[in-house]
Amino acid sequence: MALLWRAERGGHRYEVRAAGRTRRLYTDGVLHTEHNPRRVLTHAVWDLLVLPAFALDPPPARVLVLGVGGGAAVRLLRHYFPHAHVTAVERDPVHLSVARRFFGLRASRRLALVEADARAWVRDHAGPPFDLVIDDLFGGRGEPERAVALDPGWMGALAGLVGEEGALVVNCASRAELGRCAWRTRPGLRRRLPGALALSTPREHNAVGAFLRRPVSPAELWRALEGVAGLCPRSTAARRRYRIVRLAPDAA
Repeated sequence: MALLWRAERGGHRYEVRAAGRTRRLYTDGVLHTEHNPRRVLTHAVWDLLVLPAFALDPPPARVLVLGVGGGAAVRLLRHYFPHAHVTAVERDPVHLSVARRFFGLRASRRLALVEADARAWVRDHAGPPFDLVIDDLFGGRGEPERAVALDPGWMGALAGLVGEEGALVVNCASRAELGRCAWRTRPGLRRRLPGALALSTPREHNAVGAFLRRPVSPAELWRALEGVAGLCPRSTAARRRYRIVRLAPDAA
């Protein structure tokens, strides 16, 4: 891949690389964003962060994204839900600069780009809840790892930001990590978010958890995806590209 840009700031190494028309942002060797202007869907983890939104009725009007990177998930949200107001919180100012310079992300009337620590922002938020909350907080050097553990305190705080008809979506480095999230062991969280799905792709280790205010099945989400341009959910290719299963509580 061609190197378009490289910088070292605050002990971190940043690179933007290109393969054809696809651009990728790496921080300390960890891929944070992939974008191709000719394709809306990434066929990667960023799709998984947005797909659960199609199960919401009505569609999300207020969205919170924690962890922007180069803005792949934000771009998907802006494309499929153009009337939603998106608040995107990112601690790293270099990521925000790269998102603007190389990935075309621009603040607007419906997109607020906020430089802040996600934990502090969530703690201090005093506004109305969100229809969709996406936690994509990642760091790591060489290997991706979550920046904030999905323990009872953090998942409880995020659940408190979700509106009555909304959903919480979290990105995990692996299926095992998603399996250890507090939702599986805490009945209180399951009562607040009774619908839970696990989403993954065959090309990545990541697993995404989607937690809704109402029960939901994989079949219901697939039906909701039938109107998504470019997805073709009934096709064999789509079913191979995305795996959606029910997430069960910890049997212990």
